[in-house]
Amino acid sequence: MPLLPQQIAPVDERQAALTEAHLSDRIGALMDYFLALRAETDAVLAPRLAAAAGKPYPYGRCAEINSDLFARMAGRVKQPATDVERTLHDFVSQGGVIRTVWGVLRGQYFQNAIQFGGLYVDVSNDTVVVTKPKVEILPIAESGLVPVRDLAHFRATAESYWGAAIYANHLVPSLAPLLPMISASPGRLRPGMQSACDYMIALMCRDGFRQAEDWLRDGPTPPPEIAAAVLASIPPDLRARTADGRTEALDACRWARASGCDRDQGWRDVRVSEYLRTVRT
Repeated sequence: MPLLPQQIAPVDERQAALTEAHLSDRIGALMDYFLALRAETDAVLAPRLAAAAGKPYPYGRCAEINSDLFARMAGRVKQPATDVERTLHDFVSQGGVIRTVWGVLRGQYFQNAIQFGGLYVDVSNDTVVVTKPKVEILPIAESGLVPVRDLAHFRATAESYWGAAIYANHLVPSLAPLLPMISASPGRLRPGMQSACDYMIALMCRDGFRQAEDWLRDGPTPPPEIAAAVLASIPPDLRARTADGRTEALDACRWARASGCDRDQGWRDVRVSEYLRTVRT
C-alpha cells in the first residue's frame, strides 16, 4: 500500500545499510548541524509566531519549526557546502530516504520529525516540554513515533494531549468527508475542524470516507456554544443548508465515495481551499 504523506517509510535492508554506511557513525556531527539549523529557524520564527495556548515560542510550534528547518536543509543538501551536507547528499543519491514524518509520539502527543533512513531526527523536541533538548536523534525503532491508525487513535491523542472534547462535524457537511471532527480545547485551541494535515486527509480518503462516515453517524453533535464558536468563522455557503447537518454530512460522504473523490486530487484541493477560507475569515 502506498505511503501516506508524512508516514514513516519502512526501514528495509537497503535503508538500514545506507544508514549504517553514511550516518550511524556521524551522530555527533549531525547533532551539531541540526542545532545550527535550529538556531537559524528560531531567529526567523520566534519573533513572528504568537504564543500558542498562552505559552511563548517554541511551545506548540513543532510543525512550523520542522517545516522551516526541513526546507533549509533540503535546499543546502542539493548544493552541499559542508561535510555533513555532502554526507546527506551522498546518502540521498544512493537511495537513502529523507522525508518529514508525523504521528503519535510515545502515546502522548502529536509530533513532527524528519526520517533519515533508519534514523529519527526530532528538530522540535522542546515544543511540548520546553526544557528538553532542542534536537533528538534516535533509531526509528527506538523513537516511539507511530502513525495515527484511525480516527479513534487521533481522538484519544487529542483528548489527552490537547484536553480536547471531540464532536462530529455536522456544521460544515461538504468538508466532513475529509474533516469529520470538531475539536474544542478550553483555554488552549480555538474550536475547529480536524484534521487538516496531509496525513489525516489522505487517511480519510484511503477507505473511501467510511470511517469518517461512521464517526459522523455515531459521534455527538457539537453543543450550541461550541457550534457558535466554530460557525463564527464559516462562510454562509459552507454551512449546513438544513437543520439536519448529520444527514447532510453522511450524504456528503456517500456522494464523495460514489463519485470517486477519494482518488480525485482536484476535488481534494478544492475542499482544502474551502477549509482555508474558514481559517482566514
